[in-house]
Amino acid sequence: MKLRRIRTTGGLELQTRDADGAWHPVDDRTPLGGRIFDADWELARADEHLRHSTALLPFQPASFRDFMLYEQHVLDASRGLVRRFHPGQYRLVETVETITRRTFPLLKPRPLFYAQPMYYMSNAMTFVPSGTPIAPPAYTNALDYELEIGFVLARGLFNATPAEALDAIGAFVVLNDWSARDVQRAEMDSGFGPQKAKHFASSMSEVAVTAEEILPDVDALRGTVTINGATVSTVSSAGMQHGLGEVLAHASRGEHLRPGELFGTGTLPGGSGMETGHWLHPGDTLELSIDGIGRIEHTVGS
Repeated sequence: MKLRRIRTTGGLELQTRDADGAWHPVDDRTPLGGRIFDADWELARADEHLRHSTALLPFQPASFRDFMLYEQHVLDASRGLVRRFHPGQYRLVETVETITRRTFPLLKPRPLFYAQPMYYMSNAMTFVPSGTPIAPPAYTNALDYELEIGFVLARGLFNATPAEALDAIGAFVVLNDWSARDVQRAEMDSGFGPQKAKHFASSMSEVAVTAEEILPDVDALRGTVTINGATVSTVSSAGMQHGLGEVLAHASRGEHLRPGELFGTGTLPGGSGMETGHWLHPGDTLELSIDGIGRIEHTVGS
């Protein structure tokens, strides 16, 4: 089932799409349960921008935890960061990797990455829907995108097993974790994780797709990154270090998770400009898509 919200004279309306592609209104109390699609709650939490936007989020996240599940993304993004911001160090990295034919050791994830799912808490209140113009914050000259898969809880969890956790997923969306790369490394080196590098904006597709349509193929989804009409990267969801059930079970250890809380897989390999060298510039049109889930499109302002 595909779900979206639109604005009507009576408020927000939840709609579902039929086999012919037509949208029809449905009751807010869908089988997903909880407060995921509670219109009053969404309006109460939405900021002024979203109150007057023509596009809407399919739901307003109660919180946002973003995981880092792809080793290849970590390797390529780390290499890309050094290449752009530390060219002298990059020449050393390139030389060592060419001679040894191995990954430069400092580019690899820390041991905890392999031992358990790792995540940071981002700002759930700065989510905007697809179509919203994005202006880089004044403190960055290196705006980047990150194509991810998002999944939202339909039921609460506490000390869940991976099977219980997987069964609690209500729907999937396409996520974009906007990043200010030129301030990110210093924040990460602080020991506290990303702050202003990430919290200024995140975005998601206008459509949410219920779990039963996505879970059977969640490790075999394909996607694309397009800038100004040209495809610059193709991505795959294959290769997660930890499965989604493990991810949610870990997050629920000793902690109550609630319906409406949103989680991200982290960037799919090849899903960011820092990895591929395709950086954004003012006036660019960015499109991120994942087959079966949806797409996000934004124009970059100055």
